[in-house]
Amino acid sequence: MPNEPLLNLDLPGIPKVRSGKVREIFDLGENLLFVASDRISAFDVIMPNGIPRKGEVLTQISYFWFSQTEQIVPNHLISRANDPLPAALQKYSTQLGRRSMIVKKTQPLAIECVVRGYLCGSGWKDYQKTGAVCGIALPVGLKESSRLPEPIFTPATKAETGHDENISFEEACKITGRDIAEQARDLSLKIYSHAVEYALKRGIIIADTKFEFGLENGKLILIDEVLTPDSSRFWPADQYKEGRSQPSFDKQFVRDYLETLTWDKKPPGPELPADVVLRTTDKYLEAYSKLTGKEL
Repeated sequence: MPNEPLLNLDLPGIPKVRSGKVREIFDLGENLLFVASDRISAFDVIMPNGIPRKGEVLTQISYFWFSQTEQIVPNHLISRANDPLPAALQKYSTQLGRRSMIVKKTQPLAIECVVRGYLCGSGWKDYQKTGAVCGIALPVGLKESSRLPEPIFTPATKAETGHDENISFEEACKITGRDIAEQARDLSLKIYSHAVEYALKRGIIIADTKFEFGLENGKLILIDEVLTPDSSRFWPADQYKEGRSQPSFDKQFVRDYLETLTWDKKPPGPELPADVVLRTTDKYLEAYSKLTGKEL
């Protein structure tokens, strides 16, 4: 069935490198194959049922942004959005469809590069307690969802399981070396500013996002996914109102539903009702069409 969610994937004869919360990564020899499943996680728990077409949306939005940002920083893409699959993968075209990317092998940085333009999520909680976000002092009197005077770079450690941990820029420098950390910070802020300006013209506020970089021959390139509803907070600009949480184009809808349950936020996750699944699919597809001007 075309709208049956893809939750697990094995490609006989092609070694799987790892299986993340959403992505399956396979080794093609010189390159890697990234496949975005339709799994959805909330509160760091993968739900038992997926969101049809979610992986397709994540991949196609990433292709879109990689082409938008390649004048700022090179990226790891080898395939283009409409390229046919290599011969060795043709027999898997039904599963891989529009949800796969062939990418370069790089040495990923051991930090997440987070940029925040608005005060929300863990940043809002941090600000309420300390008047700062990740140690960066902010003006007094800001409200939930306030736009920050300028975007801030708040790196985090990567966690294989559980939550990523926010760290200071100095701690990031100790992990990657100062020169690389400064390059990653400057590129992150540049990409974010470019994307925010573009998206706002299309009715979307990008409140925050996280980037991943890898080293290729000692130079930083943009890797993984980029500016998707999974790696970013997308808000509809026409419904934005300071002083409250915002409606969004991402999995916030799933989180909001889960908050109504007595679930303890530990595995296993509860089955998502059909209406929540359907509305979440619609949110992802709407984000794609608003950003690109095309239907998926």
